[in-house]
Amino acid sequence: MNNDCRYGGVQFEQFEQLGKFGDNISYLSSWEAMGHRRLGPESLMTRVVVMDTIRTRLRQSTSVSLQRSVGVAYDEEVGGAPRVEMRFVTSEEGEAGPSSDITALVLGYRHGYRKACVLLCVSGIVVFTTAFLLAYALFGGRIHCSMKGDVDEQPGGGAKPPAEGGAGLFLGELRVMMRRLLQDEDIFNTVSRVSRASHPPGSSEGNSLASEILRRFRQLQMDHTWTESLYATLQFPDRSQRSSLWLLDSAGRVSEEIPLNPSDFCPYSASGSTTGGVVYANYGRAQDFNWLKSAGVSVGGCVVVMRVGGGVSFAEKVWLAESNGAGGALIYPDPADLPQDPRRLGLNTHTAVSEHVHLGSGDPFTPGFPSFNHTQFPPIQSSGLPLIPALPISATVAAKLLSQLSGPPCPPSWRGRLPYVRCMVGPQFSSGRRVKMTVHNAMTPILLNNIFSSLEGRVEPDQYIILGAQRDSLGPGAVKSGVGTAILLELARTFSAMVKNGFSPRRSLLFVSWDAGDFGNIGATEWLEGYLSMLHLKAVAYFSLDQAIMGDDVLSACSSPLLADLLDAAFRQVEHPKHAGQTIYSQAEREGGSWRIMKPLYLNSGAYSFTAFAGVPAVELRFTEERSYPFLNTPLDSVARLQEVLGGRLGVTGRSLGELVGELVLRLAHDHILPLRITSYAQTVLQFSAQLNRHSAELQSRGLSPQWVFSARGDYSRAAETLQRAIDYSDQHDPSTARSYNTRIMRVEYYFLSQYVSAVETPFRHVIHGRGDHTLSALTEHLALLTSDPERFNEKRFRRQLALFTWTLQGAANGLNGDVWSIHNTH
Repeated sequence: MNNDCRYGGVQFEQFEQLGKFGDNISYLSSWEAMGHRRLGPESLMTRVVVMDTIRTRLRQSTSVSLQRSVGVAYDEEVGGAPRVEMRFVTSEEGEAGPSSDITALVLGYRHGYRKACVLLCVSGIVVFTTAFLLAYALFGGRIHCSMKGDVDEQPGGGAKPPAEGGAGLFLGELRVMMRRLLQDEDIFNTVSRVSRASHPPGSSEGNSLASEILRRFRQLQMDHTWTESLYATLQFPDRSQRSSLWLLDSAGRVSEEIPLNPSDFCPYSASGSTTGGVVYANYGRAQDFNWLKSAGVSVGGCVVVMRVGGGVSFAEKVWLAESNGAGGALIYPDPADLPQDPRRLGLNTHTAVSEHVHLGSGDPFTPGFPSFNHTQFPPIQSSGLPLIPALPISATVAAKLLSQLSGPPCPPSWRGRLPYVRCMVGPQFSSGRRVKMTVHNAMTPILLNNIFSSLEGRVEPDQYIILGAQRDSLGPGAVKSGVGTAILLELARTFSAMVKNGFSPRRSLLFVSWDAGDFGNIGATEWLEGYLSMLHLKAVAYFSLDQAIMGDDVLSACSSPLLADLLDAAFRQVEHPKHAGQTIYSQAEREGGSWRIMKPLYLNSGAYSFTAFAGVPAVELRFTEERSYPFLNTPLDSVARLQEVLGGRLGVTGRSLGELVGELVLRLAHDHILPLRITSYAQTVLQFSAQLNRHSAELQSRGLSPQWVFSARGDYSRAAETLQRAIDYSDQHDPSTARSYNTRIMRVEYYFLSQYVSAVETPFRHVIHGRGDHTLSALTEHLALLTSDPERFNEKRFRRQLALFTWTLQGAANGLNGDVWSIHNTH
């Protein structure tokens, strides 16, 4: 009992002291401890006799008058517990109650009325204490001194065990229940099962795995379990012709064939051949190609060799190479980026890393709309499909090519660790040699299966909290698909068990196993395209479990800014898997700040399409090491190697990641008002406004004014802050109020999808996270040309970019304002 809780100025602790009638001496000692006059030995004995007499009379009269005086009835039970009814009434005429008996005794006592008053106070306290204890028993001790003192804010999340039957569970109790139910062993066993062999979409192993996951979902007896099937066009190596790489002499004759692994390919590469010189382009980033251009090195018609990594996906590397005129692309793992010493858990030098090269997600022949029956709808090719051939090669093959290059030396930061390579950028090749590459891939329609299972919300069932993981893999895929699938199934089992133990989620939980993730998250994207018109009204958030564990040291969260506060709170609740006794948050603070955990969404993330295409807040959580996990997207991505990287702690780390995701889901499923930071985008736009302001003089000299952007930013900031204040001061437990605010909160991310560009031509319409000329990043890059390269600044293009961004931002502000009559825009 909190000693700060008071009733009528008297502490509950004092009431408890006055209620101890087992021993007269201890009672009177308590009386004196409360500040009353100390009693002498003679007076003390006298008062002991008086108290004995009082107690005797109380026992005699309690059975007759206690129910009338205090109104306590035990004649009915509710939910197996006595129903306690409390009512204060006057005693019937002619019947003596406890008060009249005590008064008669005290008035007859020789010390007179003063002592009577004291004993009247005592009897009143006795009655109140009895009533208070009965009421306390009825409500199970759940008396809180303040509405702010919620259980979930206590250190450790509240340590009380779940109530019997689970009724009325607090967030802290649910957290304890979840932690108790999560198991390490199931996670390890599932990863082992999923990654025992390659299981690409449409294969017998892939179909067997899909059937097994469907069966496991059904065993959980969720509210709904179903599958959705669709045909999508995938690309695999041609079985009749192999891709190849040759060295040609100055006369164009084949001087040497460089051996390649026939199973190594980049899905959605263009098929065909190209011949030319070789240019080394580091990671293939925009700044790398810009440096080559500044050094006078042309990549036109050449085969560009690029390193894996650098924060750029294979698709972006190939697209940038093509944009700069390259004829083909080769991508290799450099020992400087991915360890290649087998003694230290590295790749062998003959292993290539494979990844798709479609600059987009989903079926590239149904961009922006779902893959229905292909015989009824003519295919439309995605603009993100490359027009040049691309191949993954090993470090050994890359060293053979790069060691023969001449031309300008590369910058020091471009130097990798390939043996016998002097880091020249080309394009000249030794002895006038050239390279010829040929890619033979074939497009194939494949039947895909997404598997769903859900627990219905009890208050707002039409609001969905979605968890998903990729199921397929071109290799064993312990990290690629095994870990995510294992955590997905474990969380589904845990939350199903919690519901059976009394958990009543306000909102629905949806668990999904996606197909064809290795080909650009096709299963997830096609589902989004099919349900896009309703998801912005129903989807609360999406949690991607893909590649969730590649280590157990460093946590990253690629996320929408709307989830920042929710993530920060969860980091403080979950123990770090590698540092016992420390939360993820405290460990991050030790290593330089928790802000390092939060990162922007990226193109190849399983969460990207949900935010950039569908306008749903999404996050992808991942544990890694400072040293990169080298086996991802290779045939070596096995459970044995992952366990070796983790020191045998796969189950423990998987459980920690599951607990972290579970904590996030619990908050979203439990809170009356969705805990999303609706003011987060105001800061992002403010930073851009500062850049515009720095260039205001140049813009005004060209007849351009940034005033409309400033006005829209101000409208959005005010609308977000006004809505947040209204939420903070509202009755959040009122169902209609909570429903109204949650509807507006859920639409915030969707408001940032530009309504002025085509979903087919520009699927990633989000102005902050998307891709295209309408985005804030494109606008910022163009703005920078005012000082770096004024001749390339295109005023007409900039006006259009500025208008697209401003209209979208103003629309978001209007949407947050609510009703039309609440909007007061003056332009």
